[in-house]
Amino acid sequence: MAHYTPPLRDMQFVLHELLGVTEEFKALPAHAEVDADTVNAVLEEGGKFASEVLAPLNQRGDEEGCTLDRETHEVKTPTGFKDAYAKYVAGGWPALSCDPVFGGQGLPITVNQCIFEMLNSANQAWAMYPGLTHGAYECLHEHGTPEQQQTYLPKLTSGEWTGTMCLTEAHCGTDLGMLRSKAEPLPDGTYRITGNKIFISSGEHDMASNIVHLVLARLPEAPQGSKGISLFVVPKFLVNADGSLGARNPIFCGALEHKMGIHGNATAQINIDGAIGTLVGQPHKGLAAMFVMMNAARLGVGMQGLGLTEVAYQNAVSYAKDRIQMRSLSGPKAPDKPADPIIVHPDVRKMLLTARAYAEGGRALSIWTALMIDKELTSPDEDVKRDAADMVALVTPIVKAFLTDNAWIATSHCMQVYGGHGYIAEWGMEQFVRDSRINMIYEGTNTIQSLDLLGRKVLADNGAKLKKFGKIVQAFIEDEGTNEAMQEFVNPLAELGDKVTKLTTELGMKAFQNPDEVGAAAVDYLRVCGHLVFAYFWARMAKVALEKQGAGDPFYKAKLATARFYFAKLLPETASLIRTARAGAKPLMDIEEALF
Repeated sequence: MAHYTPPLRDMQFVLHELLGVTEEFKALPAHAEVDADTVNAVLEEGGKFASEVLAPLNQRGDEEGCTLDRETHEVKTPTGFKDAYAKYVAGGWPALSCDPVFGGQGLPITVNQCIFEMLNSANQAWAMYPGLTHGAYECLHEHGTPEQQQTYLPKLTSGEWTGTMCLTEAHCGTDLGMLRSKAEPLPDGTYRITGNKIFISSGEHDMASNIVHLVLARLPEAPQGSKGISLFVVPKFLVNADGSLGARNPIFCGALEHKMGIHGNATAQINIDGAIGTLVGQPHKGLAAMFVMMNAARLGVGMQGLGLTEVAYQNAVSYAKDRIQMRSLSGPKAPDKPADPIIVHPDVRKMLLTARAYAEGGRALSIWTALMIDKELTSPDEDVKRDAADMVALVTPIVKAFLTDNAWIATSHCMQVYGGHGYIAEWGMEQFVRDSRINMIYEGTNTIQSLDLLGRKVLADNGAKLKKFGKIVQAFIEDEGTNEAMQEFVNPLAELGDKVTKLTTELGMKAFQNPDEVGAAAVDYLRVCGHLVFAYFWARMAKVALEKQGAGDPFYKAKLATARFYFAKLLPETASLIRTARAGAKPLMDIEEALF
């Protein structure tokens, strides 16, 4: 069975030594009193819950999966999941970063982000239940009516109730403009919802007394396409005026999907047969309201990729140190043993360091992104809020797609370290690979994220957001321009920044003539931008490590070595990506459909 140790030292490094979050919090009145001791204590306790309660359930959840009673439409989660959730609620974890007005603890999103990384490392399938609940909370907190907020937010905050988002349907996939679910207005101001949804994560389960479904549907005579979609809150059980649970709403689980991974999460087909719901936000503006939850989910999926990268790395490196096989090419390294540990072999090290570099780079990016969200939500300075919002918008598709692409690479590498044993279920590695694969697909496939980045976040505003991030990078480069020790990191960062600027301009010019050029280049472009962001954070981490390596702490020595590996072995991928992005649409679109 796989093991998991919370990476508290590296989290503390990013939080306090790299980003100085508690100093940043002092400028945010809502979080001004949050100090390093508080942050560290919360993370330590969260790590204990993840490693001691959730991690032991991960393999069992994969083996057992969820079971549906077709007569009652009720779903039973794997053994131990319900008890673990009860402990999660009792510990107050759902309320960590929620609004105190609704019973939340009001801690920064930055802290919550670290908690969810650990939950995902320990048990991604389980972590999806509270993860989606927090997204539903965010949506209703921003767009719900006062009555909806009073009815649902305290229960979502406490974790007594959980949430889902019911978006797609069998015929439309990502193209939500094609959805057919209908909402009929009733005299009392509620709506009768009818339709069928698929791929609904956490759609039905036995862990909470009520499930709050956020459902996209069309009102009568709604415009066609995405401009005719409205959002409704449709609870599993109707809620009485006094807050108690009332009648069962006819929104049922018709079937559970049989999946490649995340077996412990109930991915449901939801049948809605005249269920009663209430409108969230304005009519026909449901997609905009749902985007609050969708963007939260996209960042959450990035954390799933990061969590799996970290846990796969931990297990693979332990195995590589113990497993003996063959001798080092440069001579025996363990002459007292019949063979050397496989960690002496260069390619094993390359696989391990790839996973490590992607985990630690992803952690820096994700925590910085969470800090930007805290600034966007709570800064009293409108300029700070606006700049932070631009950065969150820019990097959200990168967090979702780059971190999950990297997780697929990293978990596959880590399984490879085990050789044949990696393919055997008892070691747990093949589960990490299977679980990681969905993260590239749901909440908008990584191609959709790439189109979002290049089309909406970059070209649509003539690169304003990208230039804003570029100024952050350029300021760092200028600050370190005379630091000889930093040139091995600063020079490739500056070079890549120039290349991204030129590539963006070139793609923008091509897109004016042929929009397919965006689709042809977008995936490669996002990965190049992902490396730009990682290179920036790795350079910053290298700077801290260089300054502190004399302290004798091997942590800094390892950080510096990993930074050098990243710049030498992973960043050069951008050269081929830029070349393929420039190859354009012609090699893809010239071939006739009949020839496929």
